[in-house]
Amino acid sequence: MSVLFDILGAVGMWEAMLRIGTPLILGTLGVLLCERVGVLNLGIEGIMTFGAMVGWLTVFSGADLWTGMLVAGLGGAAFGLLHALLTVPLGLSQHVTGLGITLFASSFSYYVFRLAIPTSSQPPTVEPFRPADIPVLSDIPFLGQVLFSQTGPTYLALVLVVVLAWVLYRTPLGLALRMAGENPHALDAQGIDPIRLRIGAIMAGSALMGMGGAFLTLAAFNSFFPTMVQGRGWICVALVVFASWKPARALLGALLFAFFDAFQLRLQTAVEGVPYQLFLMLPYLLSIVALIVMARRARVPQALMQPYRRGER
Repeated sequence: MSVLFDILGAVGMWEAMLRIGTPLILGTLGVLLCERVGVLNLGIEGIMTFGAMVGWLTVFSGADLWTGMLVAGLGGAAFGLLHALLTVPLGLSQHVTGLGITLFASSFSYYVFRLAIPTSSQPPTVEPFRPADIPVLSDIPFLGQVLFSQTGPTYLALVLVVVLAWVLYRTPLGLALRMAGENPHALDAQGIDPIRLRIGAIMAGSALMGMGGAFLTLAAFNSFFPTMVQGRGWICVALVVFASWKPARALLGALLFAFFDAFQLRLQTAVEGVPYQLFLMLPYLLSIVALIVMARRARVPQALMQPYRRGER
C-alpha cells in the first residue's frame, strides 16, 4: 500500500501522464472530428506513423521543431484527403479504405526513412522539444511542476480541445459539422455541400493525427523507428466512443489511459517478481472496462459510416 501512495504522490507520475497523453489527445480529437461528420478513419495508425517520420525527417534536415510539426500535419492532411476522396464521393468501404491507408502509410514511412537514412544501424537523433519554464507558475509546488513544465505541443493539444469544443457547439460551422454526421440531407437542403464539408473535416482531423505522431519523435523521443506508434491509433478510435464524441470527454479519456500507462511503468520498477507483461496489460485492461461502462450510454452520430449520395434517402 505504501508503494501505491508513493507512486501516486510523486510529481513525475502526473507529469508523465500529461506527456504520455499528448499524442492520444491529438489523435482522439482527429478521430472525433472525422466521425462527427460521419466518416470512420481507421487510417490513423498509419497516419500517425507517417507524421512521426516526416516530422522527424523535416527537423533532421535542418528545419525547426514547429516546422516539423506543421509538415507532419500537412502529411496527415494529405492522407486524409486520400481517405476522404475514396470514402465520400466514391462511397467505398470506410473500414477497408482506412485499413488500407494504415498499411500503405506505415510501409511508405519506413520506405522513405530508409531512402533518407540508408546505412545507419542506429536511428539518428534530433534535438527534441524541451519542457517550458514559465516564470512564477513553474514554481508553484506540485501543480506548477505538473502543468507548467510541459513541452509546447502539450499546451497546443490542450488548447485544441477548447477550440474544437467551441467550434462544434458555439459556431455555425460546428452545427454544420455535426449535421453532416447526423443528417447530411438536411444540411444539403440548407445549401451546404455535405461532401465538401466531410472532405475538409477529414483532412483537418487527419492533420491532428499526423501532429500526434510527430509528438512522439519531436518531444517524447528524438528519433524515428517504424513501430513507435504501438497501437496508439487504435486506442484513439476507442477513446472517441468512451468520450461519446465530445472533446472534453476525449481529453478525460486520453488522460485516463495515460494515467494507467504511467502508473504501470512505475509499478514495474516498484514491484519485483511479477512478469512485466502483466503491467503492460494493465492500461489496456482498465481502458476496456472504462470503455464498456461508458459505451452503453454513448450516442453514435446517426450517419456515421453511411455514404452520402445526393438525391437518395
